[in-house]
Amino acid sequence: MSEPFLPAYDDVVALVADLWAHPEVGYHETYTSARIRGFLAVYAPGVEVTTFARTGLRVRLGPGNARAVALIAELDALIVPAHPAADPVTGAVHACGHHTQVGIACTVIADLMSRPWDLPYDLVAVFVPAEEYIDLDTRRALRDAGEIAWFGGKPEAMRLGIFDDVDAVVLTHTMGGGYPRPTVELDCDLAGFAYKHVTFHGRAAHAGFVPFAGVNAASMAVLYQTAIGLGRQQLREDVLARLNPVISSAPMTTNVIPDTARVSTDVRTVDLAYMSELSSKLDAMAQGAALALGGVAEIDTEVGYLPFRQHRPLSEPFREAFRAGVPGIEALLDDRGGSAAAGDVGDLSVMVPCIQIGYSGLEGTVHGADLHLADPVTVLDAVPRFVIEGLRRLGPALDGVASYRRTYEEYVAEVSRLGGAVGSPQGLNR
Repeated sequence: MSEPFLPAYDDVVALVADLWAHPEVGYHETYTSARIRGFLAVYAPGVEVTTFARTGLRVRLGPGNARAVALIAELDALIVPAHPAADPVTGAVHACGHHTQVGIACTVIADLMSRPWDLPYDLVAVFVPAEEYIDLDTRRALRDAGEIAWFGGKPEAMRLGIFDDVDAVVLTHTMGGGYPRPTVELDCDLAGFAYKHVTFHGRAAHAGFVPFAGVNAASMAVLYQTAIGLGRQQLREDVLARLNPVISSAPMTTNVIPDTARVSTDVRTVDLAYMSELSSKLDAMAQGAALALGGVAEIDTEVGYLPFRQHRPLSEPFREAFRAGVPGIEALLDDRGGSAAAGDVGDLSVMVPCIQIGYSGLEGTVHGADLHLADPVTVLDAVPRFVIEGLRRLGPALDGVASYRRTYEEYVAEVSRLGGAVGSPQGLNR
């Protein structure tokens, strides 16, 4: 572990620790947003801060170059009540490490603003809400009320024009634990997923007096999950197919035959055609489970996030930065293929070239009950220095991506083609 070098290190460590102690779920990151504003007021005084999507923040740094690169950090926490640091009321905790992304972005901002501008483009720092695809009933209510159009924060930012003046995007994300040396990762693609809600409808009856008069919706849900479990043997591993069904309906009582039960699952893969095939198979399983027990299956399908393929030419400047040597970074995990993890960066990559840089320095399992920051010097000093060195080399690479630009309307058409909801009516327009 090297010694910290960047001057904002102590303040960033305090900021990250504070965000860890105040986790907030998507579109409700009000404390997080306010703390970032406070940091920017000190280290980027006078820079205009734009608020979007309830809690998101955007700042553009630089002398007003024609080109711009976005550096993204995500604001939201997960709900993992078993985590010892989880909020005792909400169950929220930063078990995906987004609080450290915020720290990395803030460190980069502080360093760039502390010296004469030496990038051949402007840097747009975007703090995006609601990356985790959770708390969907709450987000559905926000969508129905017209406050948002998309469950994911990046599609919502796309709708609002936050990336319209951006030529390329750089993100960072923790890789979790298990790395013996300070490590960064380049060019790991991510899966996409559809999200299916199956509501089984039966008939309520007294479970002791007249159980034969009921039609048990919970039993249909169990039969459906059993079919999914047996069908997993035939899932294609080459496209990283994953299913994770959960009971998402309200609690039931033991003296009433349940008349409704809901099962929700993602349909996750790096292959869009196979996603559609799996979705059809799940529909057949649900309908069969309902038919077998005398009920009805109501099926709703939404496209969650699209698969993400890293724009590899943009990674090369960061590979060069590693080869040149950045203090505190000792290993590079390079182009290992893909991961079944997903994120709404896949959606953003439809519109603008994106890369995501992985980093070590946390221990435990991502999304697990043990993830925590173990090496703050690596994460909040060495990784920002690596990002800065890559950004300094990025200018020439922009020439190769200048023609890669799609509109928000083209993105909406892609989601619609896959059968996904496009948000509330205003989701079609800006």
